[in-house]
Amino acid sequence: QVQLFESGGGSVQVGESLRLSCAASDRSSNCLAWFRQGAGKERDGVAAIYTGDSGTQYADAVKGRFTISRDKAANTIFLQMNSLTPDDSGTYYCAAGSGSCWSWSLLHRDTYNSWGQGTRVTVSS
Repeated sequence: QVQLFESGGGSVQVGESLRLSCAASDRSSNCLAWFRQGAGKERDGVAAIYTGDSGTQYADAVKGRFTISRDKAANTIFLQMNSLTPDDSGTYYCAAGSGSCWSWSLLHRDTYNSWGQGTRVTVSS
């Protein structure tokens, strides 16, 4: 399994921005994604990107505010998060899928077989 190393979490105020990074140990993944888990909540998909054509997909809650991108040379993905709200607080996990990455399940947990340790994001009002 690919190893994933996240960084960039922290504490910010409402309306501010954060940029998360996730470095992958190899290039075996077909898709990469960010998930988040709030206190007492399920781990939900936030944004995903195909490693082939860099196509992206976003959860409705973050469309227009978050941008997922990829540095192929560095084998790293990023999540630029703007206009943050308290609802965006949680632990953000990077995930990699080495099997089939169907568009209809790109934000589903079952698509991914490798996970990072998570990085904490706290947004205060």
